[in-house]
Amino acid sequence: MSMNDWLDSLKKIDINDLDVNNLGSWPAAVKTIAGALLLALVLAGGYFFYIQDMQTQLDQARGEETALKEQFATKAYQAANLAAYKSQMVEMENTFGALLRQLPSDTEVPGLLEDITRTGLGSGLEFEEIKLLPEEAQQFYIELPIQITVTGSYHDLATFASGVASLPRIVTLHDFEIKPLDAKSPGKLRMSILAKTYRYNDKGLQNVDTKGPTK
Repeated sequence: MSMNDWLDSLKKIDINDLDVNNLGSWPAAVKTIAGALLLALVLAGGYFFYIQDMQTQLDQARGEETALKEQFATKAYQAANLAAYKSQMVEMENTFGALLRQLPSDTEVPGLLEDITRTGLGSGLEFEEIKLLPEEAQQFYIELPIQITVTGSYHDLATFASGVASLPRIVTLHDFEIKPLDAKSPGKLRMSILAKTYRYNDKGLQNVDTKGPTK
């Protein structure tokens, strides 16, 4: 049957004459169109209810694959350099332990107070107060605060602060407060300052020595 004959036969069909209960009696042209529509519906339904869901899962799997590849590359780099990292860690811990041992011990603190006093007197200052405050323990070191109150001229105070900062032992200066000693004598000043020195924490240092390099 040619295409023209097929179209002519299709034009002669009256939809009202088609018996839904007897599909076999339908003309060939109608059967072809109905089959094509049914096939399109089946394909569309299969895509939306099955293939589309699989496509979403595939996209998720591709995203996870990319993330896993990046993690693998990072871990592979770390594994390749693990020996170097361990060597650096050992070197850092040894250096850190050596630095801790350079901090003053309990027996050196009185000598430090003498050095501070000598520096102040040498700068032309008068001491009103110099006393140790309660220690503050950190993991690897212990802070030893020292409250200092002195009087003198501004130049003498600056010389004293510079001298304390230049002491061989580690001393840091905090919480400066400078006020006139007397309103009638503005050139005479009182300075309160908190000095901090440090000594190593025996327990923290022992932990560094006994743990060894991090694995």
